[in-house]
Amino acid sequence: MEHGSFTDNSAATFSLTDKDHTIANAVRFTLNQDPRVTFCGYSIPHPSEAQVNIRVQTTGDPAREVLKDACQNLMLMCRHVRCTFDKAVEHFKASNAVKALKIDSQDSSGDDSEESE
Repeated sequence: MEHGSFTDNSAATFSLTDKDHTIANAVRFTLNQDPRVTFCGYSIPHPSEAQVNIRVQTTGDPAREVLKDACQNLMLMCRHVRCTFDKAVEHFKASNAVKALKIDSQDSSGDDSEESE
């Protein structure tokens, strides 16, 4: 839900339901990276409520558009982190599989020598 002025759309407060500090802080960080943002902050009205209020003030651009851009940038960042993580996991599994093969081949060559005696 958006709370703001009908005459000045460069400042608005957005209420997000079923959200907490995790998403609010990430959105705040992303918004503060945007040069169009002059102020951004968030608050949680009450600890027992799953609601976050995000305040955005811009240099003149519509606050709604700036928030939308920030959310899209955040999704791109998350996608990049996920892709990097998945590649690292694949690399780790592949390197451990090679190490396991080396260990298995050393164990089997040791077993053959013991059997021949």
